[in-house]
Amino acid sequence: MTRLLLIRHARPQDEAARGRCYGRLDLDLGADGRRAAQELAQSLEQIELAAVHSSPRRRALQTAGPLAALHGLEPIPDERLAELDFGDLEGRTYDEIAATQPDLYHAWMETPTEVEFPNGESYATLRRRALEAVASIREAAPAGTAAIVTHGGVVRAILADCLGMPDEAIFRLRQDYCAVSVLEWIEDVPLVGPVNARVGDGAPALSMRD
Repeated sequence: MTRLLLIRHARPQDEAARGRCYGRLDLDLGADGRRAAQELAQSLEQIELAAVHSSPRRRALQTAGPLAALHGLEPIPDERLAELDFGDLEGRTYDEIAATQPDLYHAWMETPTEVEFPNGESYATLRRRALEAVASIREAAPAGTAAIVTHGGVVRAILADCLGMPDEAIFRLRQDYCAVSVLEWIEDVPLVGPVNARVGDGAPALSMRD
């Protein structure tokens, strides 16, 4: 039986991220995020991990690092676990995008999973590569627990597929920084839960059956 811990990275630097579109934009964690990453690692210390996979973005690798180190592992970067590529919108503020590209902004706000960003990706592309990454990770560790440190969009895509949710419903899945969702498979049947569990900031350790 494979068990995956899907973890959204810790909070990036507020001054670099606030009010700004970032997917592929490579941001560091802020001080709060670094502290939360350490607390996350300590909360998961008693769980035996076979591997820690990560998006190659710094905010994800800096979250994965303490967790991997505590288990004597190195994070395994995988470009398929990166956040959505917003293309020409990367690094721009939402106010700027709304003012200069109102039609694209309106479509993004109304039907976000149907938009293909100029020189970037669509949700369908993200979903496809995220599921390919999960399949590879499951094949590499068919009987064990692996952690995946990634981004909100990637976690939502994976959970939505396992739950059979339509694309337009993915934003009903709340994704907090440093929160953990658990997936298990019995043969090819996915079992989901808990979802978006907070295990840092003094919250109780994640409870999973052995």
